[in-house]
Amino acid sequence: MSHEEVMKMAGEMGLPFAYDHFVEGEAPEPPFLVFLYPKADNFAADGIAYFKINQLDIELYTDLKNPELEETIEAVLLKYGIFYGKTETWIESEKLYEVLYEMEV
Repeated sequence: MSHEEVMKMAGEMGLPFAYDHFVEGEAPEPPFLVFLYPKADNFAADGIAYFKINQLDIELYTDLKNPELEETIEAVLLKYGIFYGKTETWIESEKLYEVLYEMEV
């Protein structure tokens, strides 16, 4: 999945989003998304990266737990045929929930 396709998919989730972070002072009110590619797990053949696999993380930030919003995001991932892992964390210092979706693209 190309970066452009990831951007299109993020747009279909219906929330403000940015790659890696919002510029300081320009972050929207929650909920919002951040996505990034924290690592690659490429498949090698004949000493080259034969098949490129990037880990994609999509981070949902909300000030209140919002299962309906999570279902919306998960429906978009399903539409694109993406298998994902999901974890949730309360960030005390920010007073935000982070729902992390991890997948390979």
